[in-house]
Amino acid sequence: MDASAWGLLALFLALLGLLAWPLGRVLAALIAGGMPRWMQRVEAPLYRLAGVRPETPMGWRAYALSLLAFNALGALAVYALQRLQGRLPLNPEGMAAVAPDSAFNTAISFVANTNWQGYGGESTMSYLTQMLGLAVQNFLSAATGIAVAFALVRGFAAQCGGHRGMPGARFGAIGNVWADLTRITLWVLVPIALVIAVFFVSQGVIQNFDGYRQVATLEATVYQAPMAGADGVPLRDAPGSVRMQEARTATQTLAMGPVASQEAIKLLGTNGGGFFNANSAHPYENPTALANLVQMLAIFLVPTALCFAFGRVAGDLRQGWAVLAAMVLIFVAAVVAVTWAERAGNPLLTALGVDPALGNMEGKELRFGITASALFTAVTTAASCGAVVAMHDSLTPLGGMVPLVLMQLGEVVFGGAGSGLYGMLVFAVLAVFIAGLMIGRTPEYLGKKIEVFEMKLVAAVILVTPLLVLLGTAVAVGVAPGRAGIANPGAHGFSEILYAFTSAANNNGSAFAGLSANTPFYNAMLGVAMWLGRFAVIVPVLAMAGALAGKQRLPVTAGTLPTHGPLFVVLLVGTVLLVGLLNYVPALALGPVVEHLMLWK
Repeated sequence: MDASAWGLLALFLALLGLLAWPLGRVLAALIAGGMPRWMQRVEAPLYRLAGVRPETPMGWRAYALSLLAFNALGALAVYALQRLQGRLPLNPEGMAAVAPDSAFNTAISFVANTNWQGYGGESTMSYLTQMLGLAVQNFLSAATGIAVAFALVRGFAAQCGGHRGMPGARFGAIGNVWADLTRITLWVLVPIALVIAVFFVSQGVIQNFDGYRQVATLEATVYQAPMAGADGVPLRDAPGSVRMQEARTATQTLAMGPVASQEAIKLLGTNGGGFFNANSAHPYENPTALANLVQMLAIFLVPTALCFAFGRVAGDLRQGWAVLAAMVLIFVAAVVAVTWAERAGNPLLTALGVDPALGNMEGKELRFGITASALFTAVTTAASCGAVVAMHDSLTPLGGMVPLVLMQLGEVVFGGAGSGLYGMLVFAVLAVFIAGLMIGRTPEYLGKKIEVFEMKLVAAVILVTPLLVLLGTAVAVGVAPGRAGIANPGAHGFSEILYAFTSAANNNGSAFAGLSANTPFYNAMLGVAMWLGRFAVIVPVLAMAGALAGKQRLPVTAGTLPTHGPLFVVLLVGTVLLVGLLNYVPALALGPVVEHLMLWK
């Protein structure tokens, strides 16, 4: 990393902290129920209309069942919109109904906050589907993840000093899911997304309902045409016939649409699905370097603010800082690794005469270059956001391994909106359990005993995604429909499949796009991986929240492990790396590691 790369990283982290700190206060107020009266008055008609009593707390089972039903209905709605879009309005280009298998995959994808896209948005989805289906689910899936984080924080903080009145402070309740979803959407996601969308429009991101436009390009198609004879018949092969040059102006179709509004929430909600197939590499989605920086800040904004909110609600800001410090350490290491790998270049390109000092520019936009592209790659795969400004399939083997590893850690390095915090807190529980085994003491975290039931839930949360990734990859490479999608046989082809299932099960959505995944086999397999990767994690996390909320807080003693200092940060980072990554080492050795050795042999 040179000075410019370090400078961009430092600027990014500094701005992130400045923006996330005040948002953390807002999120803490929503968690603890300390909202101003005027906000409650605005909400009241919505609750009356829906027949909801926001002051009524729920146990974890009711909270989980409500979330599952809510998201299942969302999936059905998005599926129906895709299948019926040919008969619905706001479809100026006459987009036909989406195929059943692709519609199934897309519906699951956007509800699960994955936004895996096996289609080209501008050639497949109508404006109505993009807005009413995909963009709405960008809001609701983000709100779902944040609500789960709220519930877990309440579980830890229940009966902590100063927060006894919060939802979930009694009888093991963890809040009201309908109130949480409403408040997160109404007071956090919509206002911030509106500001970001207006800023994007100022930078050149389009926002309209126009039909697609045919424009003349600077390219001219030059060809030779034979002169016509006296009778008007071309003199093709007649002796002495004269050929003349003609030029016709080339045209190109420019897709239009309501892009800025969807772009804002796809980033803020760590969703990632692009309005266009090229995603954030498209100049209509991400036109300038400033817009690119704001996109990265938007992705990390809510995950960072939730760390500050966690510390506030727990009654000790240092707890939030410790979790955030662990995230930052792993993230910085990942940025350094991917930047170094891409700056090292590609020996195959060097052999073709490309200056090695340029690094590996394959698949990257010139307006962003290697430094910004590498940072964006780390940001989007550290968070569960599939947005891209560079083709991950064109990264060097080790450069491509970095986003793979970030996802395989469980996307707890900042992670998705809500999912990053609750995933990291699960690892924190595991870290104090390991420490307790070392010193022979019952583990505690924030004054709550960590017992057998909690550890079973931790195991379920940590193991479900590796099982989905490794079993899905094994099936795909073992059957003909899975192998049929591989465009690059060998180690890289294996990496493409491993990346697809890693991205799906961890709800990221980015891809090694050399894999042809828009087939019935992959649409079904990845759809199942996305749903289970989302909700088979959420349910045990909510169960843990309920169990913790019902426990008394123990006083701090001389034997209590401090969970706010450098020692705990190191322990937490080590737990994430060892437990989160060891499951994947053999698979990584078969893919990117082998490919690197072959490339640099």
